[in-house]
Amino acid sequence: MYAATAREKPMTVPALADAKRDGRKLVMLTCYDAGFARVMDAAGIDLVLVGDSLGMVVQGHGSTLPVTVDDIAYHTACVARGLSRALLIADLPFQSDASAEIALQASTRFLRAGAAMVKLEGAGHKLDTIRHLVEREIPVCAHLGLTPQSVLRLGGYKVQGRGEDAAEKLCADARAVERAGASLLVLECVPSSLAAAVSEEVSIPTIGIGAGPSCDGQVLVLHDLLGVDSGHRRPKFVKDFLREGGSLAGAMQAFAAAVRDGSFPAAEHSYE
Repeated sequence: MYAATAREKPMTVPALADAKRDGRKLVMLTCYDAGFARVMDAAGIDLVLVGDSLGMVVQGHGSTLPVTVDDIAYHTACVARGLSRALLIADLPFQSDASAEIALQASTRFLRAGAAMVKLEGAGHKLDTIRHLVEREIPVCAHLGLTPQSVLRLGGYKVQGRGEDAAEKLCADARAVERAGASLLVLECVPSSLAAAVSEEVSIPTIGIGAGPSCDGQVLVLHDLLGVDSGHRRPKFVKDFLREGGSLAGAMQAFAAAVRDGSFPAAEHSYE
């Protein structure tokens, strides 16, 4: 059981930088209720994300766009009650970061519900929002690459950062979100080589999802980890760890071990 070697101290925002410096891979999963949160905590998951993915895997929508601040606040409070070690991150849902002040209001609700950090998608005008939140003591996780809240503009869920211009822009955005004060960066659906370059260039930890093995950590949606049919096409980067682990706890432990020993993601879960 992982519990025999589980981290006794809670994960903190400063500990994220320590993990990158020490070369220790960070393990993240999405979660939406207290019961699953307890299992994740016992399995040694470092970071737990109340993602707007709940719109697709819990609520049954076709995208994350219908998710509201009330939805995230409710599920954040539920998950927080099940955690004692993992650091809890709450997604800022669609248009809740349309301005710095709107984002501050939503983020304050999420921290009061038990989150220790908020996550927002994109760079550009979002850089002012990141600075605004960090200056007001709200830690921020940035999210670049495939940003699901941009699905209408992108024309679907497609790999991002291919081609020299796109790669250069993503690298520049990564540097910009770090300068703005982000403490963590999710890279979604980008070529492995590009994710490796970004991870090398920025000093904050990178968390990959469909971004290859060179990121400083990995995240999966809980339902994908368990092989649950969400009604949507399974992405290439998904692996059914329940089949390997044999139980809910075993699946999470198998995922954590595979991330930490570098065996996941493998080439078949990555893009070039």
